[in-house]
Amino acid sequence: MKKNAIFIFLSVFTTISFLSCKCHKNTTQGVVQNITPAQGVAKVTAPVIIYKTNEDFYKRVPVVLNDEKTDIISYPDIKDVYYNGELAYPTRLENGFLLDNRGIGKNVAFLTYTYEEYSKLAATPSKDELMSKIINKNPLIALYKCDKLQKKNILMLNDAIKKGLPNVCENLIK
Repeated sequence: MKKNAIFIFLSVFTTISFLSCKCHKNTTQGVVQNITPAQGVAKVTAPVIIYKTNEDFYKRVPVVLNDEKTDIISYPDIKDVYYNGELAYPTRLENGFLLDNRGIGKNVAFLTYTYEEYSKLAATPSKDELMSKIINKNPLIALYKCDKLQKKNILMLNDAIKKGLPNVCENLIK
């Protein structure tokens, strides 16, 4: 029985490792949920992040900076700017909010590259080149983590936004 449980755990771990993003560092900090030895299945869910920016960066590729905003700590490979087979543009929501489909955080910055331009590059640029392509190191005016809401339920997200995000979202840039 003990050997069977170890085998299942190692199988799940290996599967998750192989299916994980090829990002240069993981920007979407998913949560592993619902692992049971009987099922041998793990469900990985990304946090539901909504945000507003001080300019229109809708088509721009995001990167994540260190706390001092002097270095890029996470950026996508040219193959990782897709979400469900489409370019990973954020989803437009009510009141100027955007639903993240790429994996941003409080230290996000946006590049001069659009998703389309970036996806067509021959190779992923170096960190130094990407640093030179940053448009704005402080683009956020709002950032919320809404784990109590389902990412695919846009109606629920919009309703929560209209109500002022009461008790359903955590403000990440207070």
